[in-house]
Amino acid sequence: MKKAKPQSGLFKIALLSISLLLMIAPQISPVLPLMYSSFPTISRAGVETLSTIPNIGIVIGLMLSPFLIRLVGSKPTIISGLLIILLAGTYPIYSTNYYMILISRFLLGLGIGLFNSLAVSLLAKFYQGNELSTMLGFQNSMGSIGAALFSFCVGCLAGLGWHTTFLIYLAALPILVLFSWIVTLPREQNQIAASQNQMTKNDNRLNIQVIKIALLMFFMYIFFMPMTFKLPQLAISQKIADVSQVAFVSSMITLIGIPVGLAYGYLKKKLQDLILPIGLFLQVVGLLAIAFSANLLMLIFAAIVLGTGFGLSVPYIFNWLGNVAPKNSINFATTITLILVNIGCAVSPTIINWLGNTLGNGSARADITIASLGMTILFCYSGVHYLQTKNKH
Repeated sequence: MKKAKPQSGLFKIALLSISLLLMIAPQISPVLPLMYSSFPTISRAGVETLSTIPNIGIVIGLMLSPFLIRLVGSKPTIISGLLIILLAGTYPIYSTNYYMILISRFLLGLGIGLFNSLAVSLLAKFYQGNELSTMLGFQNSMGSIGAALFSFCVGCLAGLGWHTTFLIYLAALPILVLFSWIVTLPREQNQIAASQNQMTKNDNRLNIQVIKIALLMFFMYIFFMPMTFKLPQLAISQKIADVSQVAFVSSMITLIGIPVGLAYGYLKKKLQDLILPIGLFLQVVGLLAIAFSANLLMLIFAAIVLGTGFGLSVPYIFNWLGNVAPKNSINFATTITLILVNIGCAVSPTIINWLGNTLGNGSARADITIASLGMTILFCYSGVHYLQTKNKH
C-alpha cells in the first residue's frame, strides 16, 4: 500500500484516532452502583476506586513513556499502549475478582499514559501555524467524541449487566490496526540513534512558562472533575434527574466539545489570546448553573456552557505550551503537564470533599459551588495573562 502523506485526510484520521481512547477510562462510572452488590466485602469507596485508579496508571505511563520512546521509538510506544488497553480494558468482562479487576484498571491507565502525551506532541511534528491550531482543536474533539460515544455504549450495554459494559474497550482493536497501517515516522529511528546524547542534554528541560501552564491545568482539572463524581449525587438528591438522565447530561458536556473543537482553529484566529479567559469564564458560569439548577432543562443548558468553556480552554493551553516549551522539549513538557492533569483528576475528590466540608456543608451543591470559586481564581489569572500578552504585542 502507498504510504499516506501527513496532509492526507486518512493520515490525519489515523493520527487523531488514538485520541478517541484518551478519555475512555472513566466512562464505566455510571455502572458503579451495579457493582456494589457484586463486591459485598468491598466498601463503596473501594468500588468507586475502580473509576479513579486508571489516573494513577496514566501518571506512571506518562513517566515511563519518554524512556520507552527513546528505547523503541514513538510508534512502537503507541502500539504497546493500544495493546495494553485492549487486553487490560476487556479483562473485567469475564472476571469477578475485585483485586484483579483493580489491577487491570490500573494497567488500562498505564496503557493510555504511554501515548497520552504523544497524541498531542506528534501533531506539532507534522503541522505548524493555523493548521496546528486546527489539528489541536480536532484532537480535543476526538477526545470528546470518544467520551460521548463510549458513554452512550455503556448506557446501552448496562441493561445486560456491568460486565458487558467493558466491551467498549474492544474499540482499541480497530484503532490499533488503523494507526499501525497508516501512520509512519520514517526518520525517527535514525534521529533516535543519531541524537541519543543530545536528547539526554536537551530534551528534558523546562522553563517557568511550562511550569505555570502545568499548574494551571492541574488546578483546572481539580475544579472541573466534580462533574464526574458530584453531578449524579446532586441531580438525584435534588430529584432533578435519574441515573440515565444524568448519563445523558454528562455526555452533553463532552458532546459539545465536538463542534467547539471543530471551530477552534477559526475562533483562535479571530479571538487570539482572548480564548482562554472566555473559556474559563464559561466554565465558571457552567459550574454555578449546575450547582443551582432547578430542573433537567437548566441542567442540560449548564452542561453545554461548561463543555463549551472546557473545549475552548484545553486546546488553547496545549497550543500555548507548544509555543513556549524549549525547542527540543515539547514532548517532555507535554508529559509533565499531563502528569499534573492526571494527578489533579486523582486528587480532585479528596480536595473538593475537604473544601466542601471545611467551607460549606458538604453537600453536592456546596461542593460544585466551591469548584466554581476555584475556577474563578483561574479565570482572574487568565485575564492577567491576556493583558500581559496583549501589551507584549
